Amino acid sequence: MMRNLVPILTVVATLFVLWYSAAIALNAPWARDQAARAGQELGFSALVAETWSQDKPKLPAPHQVAAEIWKTTGAMVLAGRGFSKRSLFYHSWITFSATALGFVLGTALGVSLAIGIVYNRTMDMSVMPWVIASQTIPILAIAPMIIVVLNAVGISGLLPKAMISMYLSFFPVVVGMVKGLRSPGAMQVDQMRTWNASPAQTFWRLRLPSSMPYLFTSLKIGMAASLVGAIVGELPTGAVAGLGARLLAGSYYGQTIQIWSALIMAATLAAALVGIIGLVQRITLKRMGMS
Repeated sequence: MMRNLVPILTVVATLFVLWYSAAIALNAPWARDQAARAGQELGFSALVAETWSQDKPKLPAPHQVAAEIWKTTGAMVLAGRGFSKRSLFYHSWITFSATALGFVLGTALGVSLAIGIVYNRTMDMSVMPWVIASQTIPILAIAPMIIVVLNAVGISGLLPKAMISMYLSFFPVVVGMVKGLRSPGAMQVDQMRTWNASPAQTFWRLRLPSSMPYLFTSLKIGMAASLVGAIVGELPTGAVAGLGARLLAGSYYGQTIQIWSALIMAATLAAALVGIIGLVQRITLKRMGMS
């Protein structure tokens, strides 16, 4: 365990050193300018202290981001306002709702398309190229179009953001599931035919179990993509809730500390969701005798 922990701590420590160093380099011009206007001269220690304590730094120091996250999470929980509109828990829940719905829709669409592509040559030749081509369209270009079209037919709120999440998450599921369903060798498929197995039996007894490792790997990628889609979907709507809304508000008012705290919260949410999928993967594959 210690052998695994030491490299991780080394990487984390290196990142913190680089982050603090970058904060000094990027925030120093403002600190020197303010000191020159006041007729003062900053020494190195004073310069470091100033660059790590600015209200609106170009790059906030890690302790500033940590303090902002605590103020908008832990402190609010202790005050009994864990889900107030100023809490990152509240904004994370809004983003998670769209992420989860989009992920479920994307997974269902991806698995359905994969089954059709594997079992139908026409779909393989026609649908698969369009699935690949769909990912060449920048999400920032298509997100406003999806929102405008859905709003025109009276659909607003959670579903438009979920549709954007679905658009990003279905692709890795399609690709992974197609690879997984086609992973059984010719000898295994022939063996099923020897046993006079029907296509449905071959699917449930051979192809689907063989695809599980590929599916779970794709689900991890799809979950991360779904979260990105939910955040992007909050940007063009002028949303007032969600991590995307926090990023947008922070950019409007130059609150870089707020932006970074929302980014760290989004990364934490993504890590937790991917970790849950990984846990389900280990349990499922162990029960199937694959671990």
